[in-house]
Amino acid sequence: MRINTVSYRLIPIISTKYVDFTAAYIFQPIAVENMGPINASALDFISNKGQKISYLSGDDREAQFLFQRISVTIQRFNSVLLHNSFSIDCPD
Repeated sequence: MRINTVSYRLIPIISTKYVDFTAAYIFQPIAVENMGPINASALDFISNKGQKISYLSGDDREAQFLFQRISVTIQRFNSVLLHNSFSIDCPD
């Protein structure tokens, strides 16, 4: 399955923008479509971090929790966008 969306095409551009941060931090662009998949490198990154957290905490569900947090964040962002799309005309 080949994914060719705007968010996936922007990953190289965004990565070059933050190239100076890679010396001190790990920069991982995450492209998520509203009703679609997460980019492969982000999927590997989140799964890897979830496994490491699971090892430290002893809870095997940590990777699932990370994905749920991302899902909830997207839902909250979408609700803000929806809310802000309505205009309220106040009578003067």
